[in-house]
Amino acid sequence: MAGGCFLVLEGGEGVGKTTQWRRLADHLAAAGHEVVALREPGGTPAGDALRAVLLSPASALTAETETLLFAASRAQLVREVITPALQRGAVVLVDRFLLSTYAYQGRGRALPLAALRDVNAFATGGLAPDLTLLLSLPHEASMARMRARGAADRMEREDDAFHQRVRAAFEAALDPAWQQSHPEIGPVVSVDAEGEAEAVTGRCVAALARRWPHRFSNLVGAEARAGREVTHG
Repeated sequence: MAGGCFLVLEGGEGVGKTTQWRRLADHLAAAGHEVVALREPGGTPAGDALRAVLLSPASALTAETETLLFAASRAQLVREVITPALQRGAVVLVDRFLLSTYAYQGRGRALPLAALRDVNAFATGGLAPDLTLLLSLPHEASMARMRARGAADRMEREDDAFHQRVRAAFEAALDPAWQQSHPEIGPVVSVDAEGEAEAVTGRCVAALARRWPHRFSNLVGAEARAGREVTHG
């Protein structure tokens, strides 16, 4: 596999996605890869400002406004950070991308998928992930984890029915036929998110090594070492 590699971590609230984002970035860096670790929304000064608006419980946003703000943050991130990093051969690891839009704004907010697809095609310029790792956890377990974190952001405060719809959208994305009809999402594989964080990271690493054995086989057993470059945005 030549050039850069665009990886995404996805999943509903409470699956441990942000923890795995940090741990996987450390493992990739320890194995000698330049890693650019980003989160959505955010990752740029403009995106971080939009993140504050999008996640603040004080923000009263329509579903359409929410969608456009997420897309604006994504457009800035793709052009300012992701594309240059891929062009120089880095591994770009993003906490959420377009699949979250389809799950949260599409299934969760009931906005038409065709409109979401058009807006985000404009935002991304057609850039699709090389692989999405979808962290999967039983609904009750993920909700318990989310509640245990304490203060909740605007998206986390949605009711259980909303989170159930989001979960159903993520599960639907594992269907090969769905992926074939949505090439803008790229390939999606499920990763069991139950158990200790270290075990989940091992499953993520194994998924990468299976898909690209020549590039990522050295991830297995890698430990974080000083001096490796990890850029978090």
